[in-house]
Formats: sequence, C-alpha cells, structure tokens
Amino acid sequence: MADADDLTHTDEDGEVQMVDVGDKPDTARRAVAEGEIHLRRSTVEAIRADDLQKGDVLATARIGAVQAVKHTWETIPMCHQIPITNVETEFDVRDDRVALSVAVETTGKTGCEMEALEGVTTGLNVVWDMVKAAEKGDDGRYPDTAIRNVRVVEKEKRQLTR
Repeated sequence: MADADDLTHTDEDGEVQMVDVGDKPDTARRAVAEGEIHLRRSTVEAIRADDLQKGDVLATARIGAVQAVKHTWETIPMCHQIPITNVETEFDVRDDRVALSVAVETTGKTGCEMEALEGVTTGLNVVWDMVKAAEKGDDGRYPDTAIRNVRVVEKEKRQLTR
C-alpha cells in the first residue's frame, strides 16, 4: 500500500481531500470510454425498429449520457467541475448488445476520463431503463441483461499554443 504522502487525494493527516490543481497549466484534454449492455435479440430488434413503449431508446440514452458528463462533478466526490467543450456519443447496435462510446473534451487543469465513464454508465443505464419491460423474465428477473466492459480506452493531453 502507498504511503499517505504518495496519495494525491489525502492530506498530511491521511484525510480525504480534493486535489489542488490551481498551479497546473491549462491543457487540451480528451478521454474516451466505452461499454456495452447485453440484451435479448428480440429487444435489440425492437430498439432497431424503434418499437418500444417508452420511445426512442438511443436518443434518450444519448441525452442521458451527455447530461451525466456535464454533472459528473456532482456525483464523484473528489472530481473537479470542468468546462466541457465537446461530447460525442456513438452507439453500435449488434445482435445481442448495444455498445456505447463516449468521447469528452475539455480545456483545463485536469482530465475528463471520469466524465467519459459517467457518460457511458449512465447512457447504458438509460438503455436498461427504456427496455426493462421487454427484458423482464417470467420470474421478474433480467437473466439476459448485463452491463459489461466499461473502461477508458483513450486519454490524451496536449499543451495549448499561445
């Protein structure tokens, strides 16, 4: 285990704190996260046909993902509020799953990978919410529904030219 001095989110007494980024230079940053929700094939077909009672699943999930990106600082305790300059969402509807990729860009003192992860997890949770009636088994459970493989797949930082 690391010493308290090595941990950036603790003070000299080992108490949790937000990292001070005040002296860091502004840089252009980008992070991409992805994940997928596994579903029944019939549910995926209904998503493709826009034939679900709650409406357009992917449009709603896209809005949820963007909203989550913008509000990450409110749900992750030590996350800074950062200026989001761009959010891109991309869905890949496959036979038995919906994959989601969220790219976030900012110009600031700290990265945006938490925002990308929040966008993916919330977007996939919105898909689940929109399709849960179609996914529910006779026993009231969701045997085929699972969110998997959520991860950061890209992180970049570049100095600004002035």
